[in-house]
Formats: sequence, C-alpha cells, structure tokens
Amino acid sequence: MELMAAIAGLEALKEKCQVTLYSDSEYLVKAMSKGWVQKWRANGWRRNKRKKVLNPDLWEKLLKLCQQHQVEFRWVKGHAKTSENTRCDELAVQAARQPNLAMDDGYIKETREEVA
Repeated sequence: MELMAAIAGLEALKEKCQVTLYSDSEYLVKAMSKGWVQKWRANGWRRNKRKKVLNPDLWEKLLKLCQQHQVEFRWVKGHAKTSENTRCDELAVQAARQPNLAMDDGYIKETREEVA
C-alpha cells in the first residue's frame, strides 16, 4: 500500500516538481533514500542470492516517477496522532472498502510464480 500511495501521489503531479514525500513506512523511505532499490534493480530484483524483491513492477514505476521529479523521502512515525498520518490512514481504510478496487496484476503474477 505504501508503494502504491507514493506512486499515486507522484502520478498526480502535472509538471516537474520538488517534492517531500512523507511515509510511515521505514522500508519505503530507506529503500529509496539509502539506494537499496538501485542495488536490487542491478541485482535482477534480488535482495540477496536467495530472496527476490517483492513488487519489482511497483519499484520500477516509483523509480521512473522519481526521475521526473526531485523527490526527498522522509519517515514519520505511524499511528502517533500526527494529523496528516491519521488522515492518510482514514483515507486508506475508506479506499480499501470500495467494491471495485483495481487488480494488482504484478502481485497476482508474483503469487502464481511462488506457488508454481
């Protein structure tokens, strides 16, 4: 969800922007700010010799969007009564309850490959 939120936010921008993207996902923030994603991509979307990176399609999309904009990632503690974070959680829950959610084809493909 955090990856999708970052992607959706950046996709909403109509022109090149300087952005500070706040997330309560340490994984997302560290992956982008510490260069993990670039290493994973260089390693064929593997975290190490055994573990594949989940959602490589989404990471690719996020990297492409970050090339279009100047993006700084910052971590905020989740569920800490920060008004913006609380509002984001409310919107995420509301969206997840919608009956016609888009299918994540990349996730379905990964799941099928793991089962096979």
